[in-house]
Amino acid sequence: MTKQLTLNREIFIKETHRGLWYEDGVLKQVLEAGRYEIPSQFTFFGLIRRPRVEVTIVDVRERELIIKGQEILTADKVAIRVSIIVQFRVIDPRSALHEVENYEDRLYTDVQLAARRSLATMTLEEILTNRNHLSEDILRDVKETASDYGISILRADVKDLVFPGNLQEIMNRVLAAERMSQAQLVEARTKAEVQRIDAQTRAESERLNADVRADAKRLEAETEAEAIRVKTSAEISALNERAQAAQAYNKHPVLVRLAELETLRELSENANARIYIGFDKHKELADRES
Repeated sequence: MTKQLTLNREIFIKETHRGLWYEDGVLKQVLEAGRYEIPSQFTFFGLIRRPRVEVTIVDVRERELIIKGQEILTADKVAIRVSIIVQFRVIDPRSALHEVENYEDRLYTDVQLAARRSLATMTLEEILTNRNHLSEDILRDVKETASDYGISILRADVKDLVFPGNLQEIMNRVLAAERMSQAQLVEARTKAEVQRIDAQTRAESERLNADVRADAKRLEAETEAEAIRVKTSAEISALNERAQAAQAYNKHPVLVRLAELETLRELSENANARIYIGFDKHKELADRES
């Protein structure tokens, strides 16, 4: 029995790639990440021919495609140059290589045409005020088409918009006017807000002052009423004391005499005091004698 010697070679596929295994030009399988042996086409000593194996590696990582400087006419016949950035990845390696000749070139063309179709329906004002609409149009138009040849579109954004020179100058003036108008609007709103706060503060201050004045008047009235009450109470107490003294004098006449003597004693301590005792009675007696 003749011993046969087979020459093999190895390939390694990373996690970021996939491999398409062809035998005599026919796709047999899609290889995941790992190590694979590719047998030689011939075996020595027996010269037996084996299928020719080829492995094509496909990158399945997320990538970017930039469509630069496409000059396109808007709906109002303004020529603008637009740059678009597309983020994509290969999700079906077989379709990416079999359905189109070059999937990146095909994606470039599809995005370019989608941008032209979208911009042709938009006026310059619409483009300036809503650039997201253009991005959404491109993404919606291209996403399904790209999936037919194994590509998933993750994002499609307008990167740059370039306008003709004179139009650019006019736009700069318009933007400057808009910024000035916005600044004036903010200033007017700020001034109105300050005035509103000032008026509110004054109203609150006047309300507080009115409350303070009302409280002061109330306290003044309460104080006056309390003073009158105290005075009245004192007068009543004094009258009660006098009434009690009168009753005591009626019951005990000698108390009246003691009070008179006490009064005389106090008057005698004053050098300027004049005391007249019983003159009317002496005059009456003298008149009778005469």
